Amino acid sequence: MIWLILLTIVGAATPLLIAALGELVVERSGVLNLGVEGMMIMGAVAGFGASFLTGNPYIGLLAAIVGGAAMSMLFAVLTLTLLANQVATGLAITLLGIGLSSLAGEAFVGQQINRLPNYGGVNLLMVFAFVLAALIAYFLFRTRVGLVIRAVGDSHNSAHAMGFPVIAVRYGCVAFGGACAGLAGGYLSVADTPQWVENMTAGRGWIALALVVFSTWLPGRLVAGAYLFGTISILAFTVQTFALGIPSQLLSCMPYLVTVVALVVISRNKRLLRANTPACLGQAFVADR
Repeated sequence: MIWLILLTIVGAATPLLIAALGELVVERSGVLNLGVEGMMIMGAVAGFGASFLTGNPYIGLLAAIVGGAAMSMLFAVLTLTLLANQVATGLAITLLGIGLSSLAGEAFVGQQINRLPNYGGVNLLMVFAFVLAALIAYFLFRTRVGLVIRAVGDSHNSAHAMGFPVIAVRYGCVAFGGACAGLAGGYLSVADTPQWVENMTAGRGWIALALVVFSTWLPGRLVAGAYLFGTISILAFTVQTFALGIPSQLLSCMPYLVTVVALVVISRNKRLLRANTPACLGQAFVADR
């Protein structure tokens, strides 16, 4: 029984963790991408569509990665090349993704696909999320490329002066973040609920964004935060089975309420935020001529 509960918690936390890890890398490079929700939902519909057409869930996951990365490249061109406002562009990408996914997914409503295989209740992406967290922690803090990414996020002018390709680094990080968001969406439609449901991400992209701040941009804390929110999500559904008279709507919004409370608590610790927040987060970079 305990094993089943743990597996359920891990399953609920996995898409949050994958999407948040991608966004952590993006923000470490100094880019604020609020389009994670839109990239996740596009990954979900691309993954489901490819799985339905090919009958292969692994091809579906690859399509989900491509779908999320494609949306991230649109965001990158607008913000890094055309210097559009990152906040406004991210919100626009989310709205675009929700609309496009509804249009593309209309043909898949009511269809079934082959779910990503489980082995003892564990699927490939559950394990991959743990491995990805470890790799990102090592990459960011133990490699030269990771140091360059953090340098670009902390002072893009200084990084440029030292000869680092700031825009290229940020393009790569945004692409990686979009791919992770797409994969997280693909998890929902290919592994978790093998059917297409409109707006099936249900705000998970926003929770992933909040988790990055909650973790103060550190991968280890991000893992703990993701499984904490996964636990809260499962508890909210479990409590409904005990007929305690608590409105189901209140229980359903518990993860989001906890997200708001956590952000308020974290934001009060100014020293902690200053220690890890990329100094150039959300700032456009224009090379000196």
